[in-house]
Amino acid sequence: MTPAVFSHGDLRLYLLSLLAEAPQHGYGIIQALTDRTGGTYTPSAGTIYPRLAKLEEEGLVSKTVDGRTTIYSITDAGRAELAGREGDLAGIESDLADSVRLIANEVRQSVQDAMKSLRADLAAAANDERTSAKGRTRSTASPMPDERVTSREELHRADASINAFRARVRTDLRTHVARGGALPASVVTDLEASLDAAARAITQALTPPAP
Repeated sequence: MTPAVFSHGDLRLYLLSLLAEAPQHGYGIIQALTDRTGGTYTPSAGTIYPRLAKLEEEGLVSKTVDGRTTIYSITDAGRAELAGREGDLAGIESDLADSVRLIANEVRQSVQDAMKSLRADLAAAANDERTSAKGRTRSTASPMPDERVTSREELHRADASINAFRARVRTDLRTHVARGGALPASVVTDLEASLDAAARAITQALTPPAP
C-alpha cells in the first residue's frame, strides 16, 4: 500500500510553515505542496480549504479577498505556534522526504514489474515467429493454412500482452493518484526508455536473418 505523505495533524503544521514563508492563495498552496514533494503529492481543494478554514477559526491564519482571489496569511498567533513546534516541523520534513522516496520507488517498481511481464510475453511471441520463419525458409512452397492461422494467433497474443500491460500500469497509476499522489517525472522517463528499448528489441527479433 502506498504510504501516506502526511501523518494525522502534520499537514496542518506544514500549511502554517508555507504561509510563514509568504501569503498564498489556495491554488498556490496546492502547487507548493506538489513542488515540495517532487510531484508525488497533489492535495485536492477539498483537502486544503477545510484545513485553512480551521486554522482561520483558531486565529492562526487570516484571509483577505482581492476580487475573486482569497489570500491566506499567517497571524502572529500562527507564528508563535510554529516557533513553539520547530522540532515537530523538522520531524515532519524528515518524514516527508522518506514518504516521497518510498512512493517514487513503489511506482517505479510497479512499472518495472509490468515491463518485465510484457517483455517475457513478447519474447515468447518473437521466438515463435522466428521458428515459423525458419520453417518457411526451408520450404519453397507457399505457407500452409495452419501456419497462417498460427501467425494470426500469435499476433492476437502480442496484442493481448500489450493491452494487459497498459491496463495494469494505468490501474496502478490511477490508484496512486487517487490516494493523493502524482507521477514523478523520473518514473515517466524510465517508462519511456523501457518502452523504447522493448520496441527496438522486438523489431530486431522479428527481422528475418540475412540469407
